[in-house]
Amino acid sequence: MARKSSKGERAFLHWWGLLSGMPPPPNPEFEFAKHTAFKRNWRFDFAWPAQMVAVEIDGGTWMPKHGKKSRHVTGEGYEGDCEKLNAAALLGWKVLRYTTTMLANDPVGVVNQVKQLLNESE
Repeated sequence: MARKSSKGERAFLHWWGLLSGMPPPPNPEFEFAKHTAFKRNWRFDFAWPAQMVAVEIDGGTWMPKHGKKSRHVTGEGYEGDCEKLNAAALLGWKVLRYTTTMLANDPVGVVNQVKQLLNESE
């Protein structure tokens, strides 16, 4: 069963659909390492497999201010992110990573960076 998309992931799809002018839409929750030597079920938030481009939207990066912890800012979570992104790089993927704040503050910039990478990867 697929997990529920986050607020940041829904926002990315909204802005992508509104601003990109580029078909096709990304594949959400794209599994990228299952049938490799890594044998992991890692997934990208969004991927364009033909270009080997992926986007990760990290939520909760400012949660410690509110007494909560995000997986991305704990030692174990950060190491897991490093392991995943290093494996992706070794497999030839180009991954752009954004926080929900980056997306909220500059959706045009985020979408333009993704479009630029997609165009360079064709």
